[in-house]
Amino acid sequence: MILPIYTYGHRILKKVAISLDKSYDGLEGLVKNMWETMYNAKGVGLAAPQVGHSIRLFIVDTTHIEDEENEHIGFKSVFINAQKIDETGKEWEYEEGCLSIPDIRGDVERPERLHIRYLDDNFNQQETTFEGINARVIQHEYDHIEGVLFTEHLKPLKKRRIKRKLESIRQGIVEADYAIRPNAIRTNRG
Repeated sequence: MILPIYTYGHRILKKVAISLDKSYDGLEGLVKNMWETMYNAKGVGLAAPQVGHSIRLFIVDTTHIEDEENEHIGFKSVFINAQKIDETGKEWEYEEGCLSIPDIRGDVERPERLHIRYLDDNFNQQETTFEGINARVIQHEYDHIEGVLFTEHLKPLKKRRIKRKLESIRQGIVEADYAIRPNAIRTNRG
């Protein structure tokens, strides 16, 4: 089932998510619905807070952005209770977007390597180092479970340029070509 993606302005997007265990009610169905939702929206990652669940869960699939030179090998995984261990390497800039903030993109600097510990969808512990675009997508989704949006990483000038657009989204004035749940504070101006 395709779930609506919560948009900028919803409080859940700014909360630090809580850990979960195998007994979390409906986890398997939620993960399945998140995959369907992410693919429907043409995303490469989706965090549980973006679909209304303040839990430490996100999914990533970068396989469709593999390149011919094998400089980027994509992967697909579920991340439960992820914890960053270390971020290393040179910071590099890349234009990011977010399904919760339609039609806004901006250059974000992130370290090129991420060492992370997490549970997979079978609750087996994994500890891996990711690089390049894979690291970036995980860093972006990890930020969601920490209550951080990519717009907070933008340079001051870019933040000023998108301020009105963000305010419109926060007020519920937003459209996307996928299912969304705009913020409910929309006001009638007349």
